[in-house]
Amino acid sequence: MSLGLPSKLPATPAIGELIARPSPTFSFEFMPPKTREGEQLLWQTIRELEPLRPDFVSITYGAGGSTRDTTVSVTERVATETTLLPMAHLTAVNHSVAELRNVIGRLAAAGIRNVLAVRGDPPGDPMGEWVRHPDGVLYAEDLVRLLREYGDFSVGVAAFPYKHPRSDDVESDTRNFIRKCRAGADFAITQMFFQADEYLRLRDRVAAAGCDTPIVPGVMPVLRMGTIERAAQLSGAPFPPALLARFERVADDERAVRALGIELCSEMCRRLLDEGVPGIHFITMNRSTATREVWQQLAPAALA
Repeated sequence: MSLGLPSKLPATPAIGELIARPSPTFSFEFMPPKTREGEQLLWQTIRELEPLRPDFVSITYGAGGSTRDTTVSVTERVATETTLLPMAHLTAVNHSVAELRNVIGRLAAAGIRNVLAVRGDPPGDPMGEWVRHPDGVLYAEDLVRLLREYGDFSVGVAAFPYKHPRSDDVESDTRNFIRKCRAGADFAITQMFFQADEYLRLRDRVAAAGCDTPIVPGVMPVLRMGTIERAAQLSGAPFPPALLARFERVADDERAVRALGIELCSEMCRRLLDEGVPGIHFITMNRSTATREVWQQLAPAALA
């Protein structure tokens, strides 16, 4: 179906093609700011990470589509004011198809070719019931098709190392993921996880089902005990008990918790690189220091 819109987008690099290269990509994820102070922090972080020359960066979409305009404007600014290649997140929550087409058109007009299509969490309660907009789409695969109908976007989707919280079991989650890929996704980026084996099991079961879409692991070091407490919401899975025991032994020492988190994340990333992952996607939470510390420990492998 034609939307009566341009079929060609500007000749910016396609992230799907970058991820398909033999060498792994390295990328960062940012969140749209909600306050003036948050905006200052975001752009300070972007400027501090830009010299690391990541292959691309992504800008998330607020829960319930709450930061739609900010997401688009930040992505536009990254595209025009930095050397970075931006990817915008796009969610279906609380949006009609007409609104989604408007956002897609705005991204294309700004020369933004790369989009991560995710259904998104319900506003207010990420674990609450997901309700389709009466004039919207139901699944992320529908969002992928909408982008494909527009033109030459490079489209990514989300993957869940454990399983999506709303999937009945791992088998149905794998089938759902493959449907997104067959709808036209070029690549996937995982929700965060804390043990390499969780990613490797996901990769193996997707490959066993006959799908070869590259899956990039999304990682974030634990920097405080509060992150562990929110692990189920952040990752869709309970925090690994063996790792929890290690953090609990130093729970009263904030610096020790942070150091352990950096160490464990770096170890996990090194193993993932040894296992031939197509890239590493750092979830920064709009702060650069921890990401740079992990990056520095990976630098020899990253630049090999």
